[in-house]
Amino acid sequence: MQIKPILAALRRHKAGTVLIVLQIALTLAIVCNALFIIQQRLAHLSEPTGIDEANLFVIANQWAGGSLSTAQIDAQIRADLAALRQLPSVRDATPSNSYPLRGGGWDNFVALTPEQVEPTSDAAVYLGDEHLLDTLGVKLVAGRNFRADEVGAIGLRENVVPSVVIVTRELAERMYPGGAALGKPLYAMSATPSTIVGIVERLQTQSVEAWQAAYAYQSMLWPLRQAWPIGLYYIVRAKPGQLDAAMREAPRALYAQSRQRILDPADGGSFAEIRRRAYDSDRGMAILMGVICAVLLAITAAGIVGLTSFWVGQRRKQIGVRRALGARQRDILGYFLTENLLISGGGVLLGVLLAVAMNLWLVVRFAMPPLSLAYVAVGVVLLLLLGQGAVLAPALRASKVPPVEATRSV
Repeated sequence: MQIKPILAALRRHKAGTVLIVLQIALTLAIVCNALFIIQQRLAHLSEPTGIDEANLFVIANQWAGGSLSTAQIDAQIRADLAALRQLPSVRDATPSNSYPLRGGGWDNFVALTPEQVEPTSDAAVYLGDEHLLDTLGVKLVAGRNFRADEVGAIGLRENVVPSVVIVTRELAERMYPGGAALGKPLYAMSATPSTIVGIVERLQTQSVEAWQAAYAYQSMLWPLRQAWPIGLYYIVRAKPGQLDAAMREAPRALYAQSRQRILDPADGGSFAEIRRRAYDSDRGMAILMGVICAVLLAITAAGIVGLTSFWVGQRRKQIGVRRALGARQRDILGYFLTENLLISGGGVLLGVLLAVAMNLWLVVRFAMPPLSLAYVAVGVVLLLLLGQGAVLAPALRASKVPPVEATRSV
């Protein structure tokens, strides 16, 4: 197939050619970045929390009526926990101030010395008792669990820093690289040190926002029961296969202990529900990006089909002349496929530049990771195949133009 006649024909149809090239370029730039965003969001959806999600649920509790002291609330919490742990469907339970994927909670800077101006890192803080590790189902990889005598109560507006803490492996490595964190102190926005007595393998923080990604698995566990009227959560671990039964029985057991409470069904629930709520925006973004990709590809394909069909209609006499001079159907088909390949090639070359430029803007503006060249390659192949597939039908019609068209008036 001679390229020179094709280029000459394209020069005579500059407007249509340029429009299709720009459309392909813009589609490629958007599709490459959209596919990359979709992959990032889907990977975000599947990030592990480090806990036994299949058997866990959370009850959000608030105390209603009256003015209860810290000691009274703590006594009620301990009574609630005893009732929950006695349920036949429950393996263990613990009080806490928050839970993974909640969306917000305690967050403390941590340092190696009290004099540090710049903190060493940032970490989520989870309160709980000696049952916290077993309830969450996290794996202790070094050190020990809290002892019952180390667990205390913290009242509203009380500044209590525990003498011992358990940290995640990622936080331990950030604070003391080389596996030397066990038994070492850390300072959590306080001049009072807390000794690291245990290290767990993984425990995700409360937030799943992009800004938190660098600290996603840097968490601390404090041996404290939160004894104030609002913001208390009971985290309950059901026995395998008994999650539904435990979720039915637990509220009844709590109300049997005291009716002066509000259990908020909109907060907490099973971890399947919690995960769905936490990642709603990521799931929605992935779907939106997928729809945008599909619509852009469909519009681009329609544009190629429309332009090629228009050119076939304009060139029927020329095609007839070529057929009369001996051109075969496959020659005509090859001509239009080659012509479209040249247009698509120009579009993808420009699109690669646009895709990289768009990603650089996203990196600077939204702190997104750099675009992998694999997505650019996938986008190039996708657009080239789409172009050839879209032009196939009008090209086949062109190849079937009979030689007699050469004798008809234009």
